[in-house]
Amino acid sequence: MKITVVYDNEIYRKDTDLKSDWGFSCLIETGKDIILFDTGTNGEILLDNMRALGINPKRINKIVISHEHLDHAGGLGALLSIVDDVEIYRLGSENPKGKSHLFVVNEGQKIADKIYTTGKLSGTIEEQSLVIEGKEGLYVIVGCSHPGVENILEVAQRYGRVVGIIGGFHDFSDLSILKDLSLISPCHCTRFKREILEIYPNKSMECGVGRVFEI
Repeated sequence: MKITVVYDNEIYRKDTDLKSDWGFSCLIETGKDIILFDTGTNGEILLDNMRALGINPKRINKIVISHEHLDHAGGLGALLSIVDDVEIYRLGSENPKGKSHLFVVNEGQKIADKIYTTGKLSGTIEEQSLVIEGKEGLYVIVGCSHPGVENILEVAQRYGRVVGIIGGFHDFSDLSILKDLSLISPCHCTRFKREILEIYPNKSMECGVGRVFEI
Protein backbone atom coordinates (compact mmCIF):
# COMPACT_ATOMS: atom_id res chain seq x y z
CA MET A 1 0.00 0.00 0.00
CA LYS A 2 1.53 3.30 -1.12
CA ILE A 3 0.38 6.83 -0.26
CA THR A 4 1.83 9.83 -2.12
CA VAL A 5 1.10 13.43 -1.15
CA VAL A 6 0.36 15.33 -4.36
CA TYR A 7 -0.98 18.61 -2.93
CA ASP A 8 -0.03 20.38 0.28
CA ASN A 9 1.00 23.74 1.73
CA GLU A 10 4.63 22.62 1.72
CA ILE A 11 6.97 20.75 -0.60
CA TYR A 12 8.77 17.68 0.74
CA ARG A 13 10.93 16.92 -2.31
CA LYS A 14 12.51 20.30 -2.85
CA ASP A 15 14.83 19.27 -5.71
CA THR A 16 11.88 18.97 -8.10
CA ASP A 17 9.40 21.06 -10.07
CA LEU A 18 6.68 20.37 -7.52
CA LYS A 19 4.48 23.25 -6.40
CA SER A 20 2.95 24.00 -3.00
CA ASP A 21 -0.44 25.61 -2.44
CA TRP A 22 -3.09 25.84 0.29
CA GLY A 23 -4.95 22.55 0.16
CA PHE A 24 -4.48 18.81 0.37
CA SER A 25 -4.56 15.72 -1.83
CA CYS A 26 -2.93 12.32 -1.72
CA LEU A 27 -2.89 9.30 -4.01
CA ILE A 28 -3.46 5.83 -2.56
CA GLU A 29 -2.25 2.83 -4.58
CA THR A 30 -3.43 -0.56 -3.37
CA GLY A 31 -2.40 -2.83 -6.22
CA LYS A 32 -6.06 -3.15 -7.23
CA ASP A 33 -7.26 0.44 -7.05
CA ILE A 34 -5.80 3.91 -7.45
CA ILE A 35 -7.70 6.32 -5.22
CA LEU A 36 -7.30 10.08 -5.00
CA PHE A 37 -8.24 11.54 -1.63
CA ASP A 38 -9.19 15.20 -2.10
CA THR A 39 -8.06 17.33 -5.03
CA GLY A 40 -6.49 20.47 -3.56
CA THR A 41 -7.53 23.99 -4.55
CA ASN A 42 -6.19 24.41 -8.05
CA GLY A 43 -6.61 21.77 -10.73
CA GLU A 44 -3.65 22.99 -12.77
CA ILE A 45 -1.30 22.67 -9.80
CA LEU A 46 -2.73 19.25 -8.97
CA LEU A 47 -2.11 17.94 -12.49
CA ASP A 48 1.33 19.58 -12.73
CA ASN A 49 2.40 17.89 -9.50
CA MET A 50 1.12 14.55 -10.74
CA ARG A 51 3.17 14.92 -13.92
CA ALA A 52 6.27 15.85 -11.90
CA LEU A 53 5.76 12.75 -9.74
CA GLY A 54 5.24 10.46 -12.74
CA ILE A 55 1.58 9.84 -11.90
CA ASN A 56 -0.86 9.22 -14.74
CA PRO A 57 -4.21 10.69 -13.57
CA LYS A 58 -6.08 8.56 -16.10
CA ARG A 59 -5.31 5.51 -13.96
CA ILE A 60 -7.33 6.90 -11.04
CA ASN A 61 -10.54 4.89 -10.65
CA LYS A 62 -11.91 6.33 -7.39
CA ILE A 63 -11.98 9.84 -5.92
CA VAL A 64 -12.88 10.62 -2.32
CA ILE A 65 -13.70 14.19 -1.25
CA SER A 66 -13.37 14.68 2.51
CA HIS A 67 -15.54 17.80 2.57
CA GLU A 68 -16.78 20.44 0.19
CA HIS A 69 -14.33 23.26 0.91
CA LEU A 70 -12.44 24.68 -2.07
CA ASP A 71 -9.02 23.61 -0.77
CA HIS A 72 -10.14 19.97 -0.90
CA ALA A 73 -12.53 19.88 -3.86
CA GLY A 74 -11.30 22.76 -6.04
CA GLY A 75 -9.23 20.60 -8.37
CA LEU A 76 -12.00 18.11 -9.10
CA GLY A 77 -13.28 19.75 -12.28
CA ALA A 78 -9.87 19.81 -13.95
CA LEU A 79 -9.26 16.18 -13.02
CA LEU A 80 -12.62 15.01 -14.35
CA SER A 81 -11.90 16.64 -17.70
CA ILE A 82 -9.23 14.03 -18.37
CA VAL A 83 -10.28 10.86 -16.52
CA ASP A 84 -12.46 8.43 -18.45
CA ASP A 85 -14.44 6.53 -15.84
CA VAL A 86 -14.28 7.14 -12.10
CA GLU A 87 -16.28 6.64 -8.91
CA ILE A 88 -16.69 9.70 -6.67
CA TYR A 89 -17.41 9.39 -2.96
CA ARG A 90 -18.46 12.71 -1.46
CA LEU A 91 -20.84 14.17 1.11
CA GLY A 92 -22.44 16.60 -1.32
CA SER A 93 -25.06 15.48 -3.81
CA GLU A 94 -23.73 17.49 -6.75
CA ASN A 95 -22.88 15.15 -9.59
CA PRO A 96 -20.02 16.77 -11.55
CA LYS A 97 -19.80 16.58 -15.31
CA GLY A 98 -17.77 13.91 -17.01
CA LYS A 99 -17.80 10.14 -16.98
CA SER A 100 -18.21 9.78 -13.24
CA HIS A 101 -20.42 7.77 -10.91
CA LEU A 102 -21.47 9.61 -7.77
CA PHE A 103 -21.84 7.88 -4.40
CA VAL A 104 -23.21 10.17 -1.70
CA VAL A 105 -21.63 9.09 1.59
CA ASN A 106 -23.59 9.07 4.83
CA GLU A 107 -22.66 5.91 6.71
CA GLY A 108 -19.29 4.23 7.12
CA GLN A 109 -18.65 1.67 4.40
CA LYS A 110 -16.06 -0.26 2.47
CA ILE A 111 -15.16 1.48 -0.80
CA ALA A 112 -12.30 -0.75 -1.95
CA ASP A 113 -10.31 -3.74 -0.76
CA LYS A 114 -8.85 -2.79 2.66
CA ILE A 115 -10.16 0.78 2.42
CA TYR A 116 -13.13 2.21 4.29
CA THR A 117 -14.76 5.59 4.80
CA THR A 118 -15.70 6.69 8.30
CA GLY A 119 -18.92 8.02 6.84
CA LYS A 120 -20.19 11.54 7.42
CA LEU A 121 -18.97 12.85 10.78
CA SER A 122 -20.41 15.97 12.36
CA GLY A 123 -18.33 18.90 13.59
CA THR A 124 -17.84 22.54 12.72
CA ILE A 125 -17.91 21.16 9.18
CA GLU A 126 -19.22 17.72 8.19
CA GLU A 127 -16.39 15.56 6.90
CA GLN A 128 -15.38 12.00 6.06
CA SER A 129 -11.99 10.35 6.48
CA LEU A 130 -10.49 7.17 5.07
CA VAL A 131 -9.35 4.13 7.04
CA ILE A 132 -6.74 1.93 5.37
CA GLU A 133 -5.57 -1.54 6.36
CA GLY A 134 -1.77 -1.56 6.39
CA LYS A 135 0.73 -4.23 7.40
CA GLU A 136 0.89 -3.13 11.04
CA GLY A 137 -2.70 -1.96 11.55
CA LEU A 138 -5.04 0.79 10.41
CA TYR A 139 -4.00 4.18 9.05
CA VAL A 140 -6.40 7.13 8.95
CA ILE A 141 -6.24 9.73 6.15
CA VAL A 142 -7.88 13.02 7.10
CA GLY A 143 -8.64 16.21 5.20
CA CYS A 144 -8.96 18.94 7.84
CA SER A 145 -10.31 16.96 10.83
CA HIS A 146 -13.16 19.40 11.40
CA PRO A 147 -15.11 16.76 13.40
CA GLY A 148 -12.08 16.49 15.72
CA VAL A 149 -9.09 14.14 15.60
CA GLU A 150 -10.24 12.32 18.74
CA ASN A 151 -13.69 11.68 17.26
CA ILE A 152 -12.25 10.53 13.92
CA LEU A 153 -9.85 8.10 15.60
CA GLU A 154 -12.64 6.73 17.79
CA VAL A 155 -14.80 6.00 14.74
CA ALA A 156 -11.85 4.51 12.84
CA GLN A 157 -11.16 2.11 15.72
CA ARG A 158 -14.44 0.36 14.94
CA TYR A 159 -12.54 -1.24 12.06
CA GLY A 160 -9.60 -2.33 14.21
CA ARG A 161 -6.41 -1.02 15.82
CA VAL A 162 -5.32 2.39 14.53
CA VAL A 163 -1.55 2.86 14.29
CA GLY A 164 -1.19 5.98 12.15
CA ILE A 165 -2.76 9.21 10.94
CA ILE A 166 -1.89 11.41 7.96
CA GLY A 167 -3.42 14.72 6.89
CA GLY A 168 -4.67 18.03 8.21
CA PHE A 169 -5.43 18.25 11.95
CA HIS A 170 -6.73 21.86 11.92
CA ASP A 171 -6.83 23.33 15.48
CA PHE A 172 -6.40 19.98 17.25
CA SER A 173 -4.43 20.65 20.46
CA ASP A 174 -4.81 17.62 22.78
CA LEU A 175 -1.63 16.11 21.42
CA SER A 176 -1.50 13.37 24.08
CA ILE A 177 -4.19 11.53 22.09
CA LEU A 178 -1.49 10.69 19.53
CA LYS A 179 0.86 8.99 21.99
CA ASP A 180 -0.09 5.41 21.11
CA LEU A 181 0.28 5.85 17.35
CA SER A 182 3.40 4.74 15.51
CA LEU A 183 3.08 7.10 12.52
CA ILE A 184 1.95 10.72 12.71
CA SER A 185 2.19 13.05 9.72
CA PRO A 186 0.60 16.49 10.25
CA CYS A 187 -0.14 18.15 6.90
CA HIS A 188 -1.94 21.12 5.35
CA CYS A 189 -3.94 23.10 7.97
CA THR A 190 -2.42 21.63 11.15
CA ARG A 191 -1.99 24.50 13.61
CA PHE A 192 0.38 22.74 16.01
CA LYS A 193 2.51 20.99 13.42
CA ARG A 194 5.84 22.03 14.93
CA GLU A 195 4.77 20.95 18.43
CA ILE A 196 3.70 17.52 17.16
CA LEU A 197 7.03 16.99 15.42
CA GLU A 198 8.91 18.04 18.58
CA ILE A 199 6.85 15.96 21.03
CA TYR A 200 6.90 12.80 18.89
CA PRO A 201 10.23 12.95 17.01
CA ASN A 202 10.44 9.18 16.57
CA LYS A 203 6.87 8.79 15.34
CA SER A 204 6.31 11.92 13.30
CA MET A 205 7.05 12.33 9.61
CA GLU A 206 7.07 15.69 7.89
CA CYS A 207 4.43 16.08 5.21
CA GLY A 208 4.63 17.92 1.90
CA VAL A 209 4.19 17.37 -1.82
CA GLY A 210 6.24 14.37 -2.87
CA ARG A 211 6.18 12.60 0.47
CA VAL A 212 5.59 8.86 0.10
CA PHE A 213 4.33 6.53 2.83
CA GLU A 214 4.67 2.77 2.44
CA ILE A 215 2.20 1.10 4.78
